[in-house]
Order: sequence, then C-alpha cells, then structure tokens
Amino acid sequence: MQSTFTLQYWRDGDWYVGQLRGVPGVFSQGMTLDELEENIRDAYQMLVADEEPAPADANVKTILIDA
Repeated sequence: MQSTFTLQYWRDGDWYVGQLRGVPGVFSQGMTLDELEENIRDAYQMLVADEEPAPADANVKTILIDA
C-alpha cells in the first residue's frame, strides 16, 4: 500500500535537507534531491517498522499541552 506525503526541503550548504510534513521525527538529508527522497523513504520505513500496535483494549484520553 502506498500513501502520499508532503516533503518539505531546503538547501543547507551542499546538502538537501528535508522532513515529512505531518510525520514527526522523519528528517533526512542527501547530496541530491533524489538521494534526499530515498533517504526520507528509508527514515519513514524505519519509523513505521519500530511502531508496535496498541492493544485492542487500550484507553484513549484527550490532554492539553501548552504550546
């Protein structure tokens, strides 16, 4: 299954640096835009692979956090 994400990227010296918007913790870099895209895909896959699903009887609670 494929999902669509928005890659936000910028130049930092010789590097392309980027992050997936809306997906905290997925950042990477590359010497070319293609390399950045490949590295972002890898970073996302590592994040998803590390997630463990919550048990079916898990509780949900809304909390307030000062921004």
